[in-house]
Amino acid sequence: MVLTFLIVMFVLMMNFVWRYIDDLVGKGLDGSVIVELLCYAMANMIPMGLPLATLFAAIMTMGNLGENYELLAMKSAGMSLLKILRSLLVVICIVAIGSFFVANNLVPYSNKKMYSILYDISQQKQTLEFQDGMFFNGVDNLNIRVGTQDPETKLLRDVLIYDNRNISGNMSTTVADSGYIRLSDDKKFLLVTLYNGESYEQTRNSSWHDESSLRRSYFKEQNGAIPTSGFNFERTNDDLFTSPQTKNINELDHSIDSLETLVTVSTARSYDPLLKEQIFQEDISILPTPDSLKVDIDKTAFQKALYEDTIAKLSIRERQQIWNDARTSAASSRATFSWDESSSKESMNQLHRSKAEWHRKISLPVSIIIFFIIGAALGAIIRKGGLGMPIVVSVLFFVVYYIISITGEKLAIEGSWNAIAGMWLSTFILAPLSIFLIYKATNDSNLFNVEWYYAHIKKFTDKLGSKLEPIFRKIKALGGKIGGVFKRRPKSDKNNQTEES
Repeated sequence: MVLTFLIVMFVLMMNFVWRYIDDLVGKGLDGSVIVELLCYAMANMIPMGLPLATLFAAIMTMGNLGENYELLAMKSAGMSLLKILRSLLVVICIVAIGSFFVANNLVPYSNKKMYSILYDISQQKQTLEFQDGMFFNGVDNLNIRVGTQDPETKLLRDVLIYDNRNISGNMSTTVADSGYIRLSDDKKFLLVTLYNGESYEQTRNSSWHDESSLRRSYFKEQNGAIPTSGFNFERTNDDLFTSPQTKNINELDHSIDSLETLVTVSTARSYDPLLKEQIFQEDISILPTPDSLKVDIDKTAFQKALYEDTIAKLSIRERQQIWNDARTSAASSRATFSWDESSSKESMNQLHRSKAEWHRKISLPVSIIIFFIIGAALGAIIRKGGLGMPIVVSVLFFVVYYIISITGEKLAIEGSWNAIAGMWLSTFILAPLSIFLIYKATNDSNLFNVEWYYAHIKKFTDKLGSKLEPIFRKIKALGGKIGGVFKRRPKSDKNNQTEES
C-alpha cells in the first residue's frame, strides 16, 4: 500500500505541477516556497489518492496470493475468503479512521496555506529579464526596450525607455547607447544607470491639445532609482482565505447553521417587501397628489376608481411628473430586489458547498473500505499480481467512481439534489457492487475467466442451433416444394416468364 500510495501521489503531483507551471516559472521564486507549495498540494490530494492506492494494493496483494496458489492453499485448509481478509480489514479500518482526521484537520489547513501561496505567487511580477529587441512591461507605466545584452557583464546596449508615471500626463522618453538596469537588494527600487544618451520630456497642461512643449536634454551618465512593487515575494495573512474547503467538521456545522438562518432572512427580505411594500401596497396613494386634486380616499373599490379618474383630469406636465416618479420608484425597487436576490443566491450557494464538504469528509473513510472490498474481490478472482492487469482494472473502476462522484457533487453544489444524495451517490452505487464481487470471489466464480465465457457461449449457441435445426429443415422442404411447382408449369414466351418471375 505504501508503494501504490507513492505512485498515485506522484501522478497527482505531476498533474498539479503542469497545471500551475506557468505561474511558477520566471518569477524568481525561492526553492523553499515551491517545496512548501508542493507539500501543501500533496496533503490536499490525500483524499483522492488514498482510495485509489487502497484499490491498487488490495488487487495486487490478493492477486499475488492467487497467482502463487497461496490463496488456494488457505481455502483448502478450510479458511473462507472473509476469514482470510479479516486481518486486512482491520488494517483498512484503521487507515479509514486515520483518513477522516486527515480530511478533517490536515486538508483544511493545507488548503488555506496553498490558496494563500498561490495568491501571493499570482501577485508577484516576473523577474527583471530583458530579451534582445523586445519590450519589457514588468513595471507599471514603464516600457523598456534593449537592443542587445551582454550575458556576462549584463551591459545593455541601445536602450529605449518610455516613462508614463507622471500623474499630470507628462511623458518622457530616454534613449541611451548603453547602461545597466537592475533591482535593488530589497527589490523595492529599479536602479538605472545610462551612458551617452538623450532625454525627451513632453510637458502637457489642461489644454494639451492646443499647447504642449517638448524639452530635450543630453547626458553622458544618468543615474536614477524608480520605485517598484511586486518583485519581492510577500506573504498574505492566511485567515483571509476562508471557504468550505478550509474548515473542519465543527466549523462547517457552525457555518451551515448560520447560512440556513441567513438564507431564510435574505429570502424573506427579498420577496416580502417587494410584494407588500412596492407592488401590492395597502395604501394606493404611492405618489404625492397635487393640491388641486386632493380627495379623501378610502380603501374601497369605488374610491380607488374615483382616484384613478382624477388622474385623467391632470395636465400633461402633472402626468409627466407622476410618470417620472413612478418610473424612479420602480427602478429603485428593482435595484433593491436585485441586490437582495444576489445576496440570497450567494448565501444559498455557500450553504450547498458547506453541506457538500461536510459529507465529503464523512464519505472518505467509507469509500476506502468499499475500494478495499472491491480490490480484494477482484484480486481473488483475477489471480494476477504485479503492476500489469491490477492497474488496468483499478484505473477503470476509479474512473467510473470519479465520474459518478463529480456528477453527484455538481448536482449537490447546484442545489438540484440533496447533499446526502449527491455526495453519497458513488457509495450507493459501488456498495452493492462490492457485495456482489465479494460473493463471487467467495464462491470461486469465473467472473473474469475468458475461457469460461467462451465455453458457455458455445454451449448456448449449440443448444440454440439444435432447437432451430428442425425449423430450418421444414423451411428447406417447403422451398423444394415451391420450386417443384414452378418447374412443372409449361414454358411460355420471354415476356410471360418475366411476368411469372
